[in-house]
Amino acid sequence: MSEGMRTVLSAFRVLEEVAFTQPAGVGELSRKLRMPKSTVQRALQTLWTAGWICPAGTETTGTTRWRLTTRALHIGQHAIPDLGVRDAALPIMHELRKETGETAHLMVLQDGHAVLIERVETDHPIRAVIALGSAVPLHGSSNGKAMLAHRPPDDVRAIIGDRLERHTDRTIVDWDEFFAELARVRERGYATNVGEWRTDIAAVASPIFDHEGRTSASLSVSAPGSRMPEELRKSYGALVTEAAHRVSATLGYRRPPESADP
Repeated sequence: MSEGMRTVLSAFRVLEEVAFTQPAGVGELSRKLRMPKSTVQRALQTLWTAGWICPAGTETTGTTRWRLTTRALHIGQHAIPDLGVRDAALPIMHELRKETGETAHLMVLQDGHAVLIERVETDHPIRAVIALGSAVPLHGSSNGKAMLAHRPPDDVRAIIGDRLERHTDRTIVDWDEFFAELARVRERGYATNVGEWRTDIAAVASPIFDHEGRTSASLSVSAPGSRMPEELRKSYGALVTEAAHRVSATLGYRRPPESADP
């Protein structure tokens, strides 16, 4: 990521935090965002110059606190009120396909399954083919595990049912092992699937959060297992996680400051 892009992203993170904690001071923003005070101060000055924020007053200590201006309100009025996950994800899915060369899938949680609602196909003649509308098992797919990883265990059991059905020799069918796998998904940000539903398919997926922080959709990259060895799964996992973060942000999700990149 270029230095210019980092500067822009820092400014947006500061703007978002000001919006939720206003009036906010430099020290408070620095602690919550885990950013150096100098970086926060530069971002605040940039946002003030651009008209997005203004001083809310100065405390007795001489510290300036900041609040949003009405510019944010005027811009917000032009936002698309009913932007759906497919609309938000499709442009990013095309980028993901270009970056990986593999098929990008968008799935939603429906009736105890992960259901495919959109895909952007690879140019490879040999590909992982899943028809639109197909329902795949939550516990045997990367998309399903990504959507379940941030839900309480009781909810996971209620969604899946009493038993974890075996689909291949690699399918996880023990509940303790499955919950341990979901914990790994939460830790690294993406789920993997290597032949757990179909022996010939490998995939990585990351959850998409809506504006209320719910995970009912996920984004993945799938390919024949021979084209996605472990090192590529790590690389694609990072790409799909960043892509899912961008879709979530478009839907209005605000990542907790402690989980944001420093």
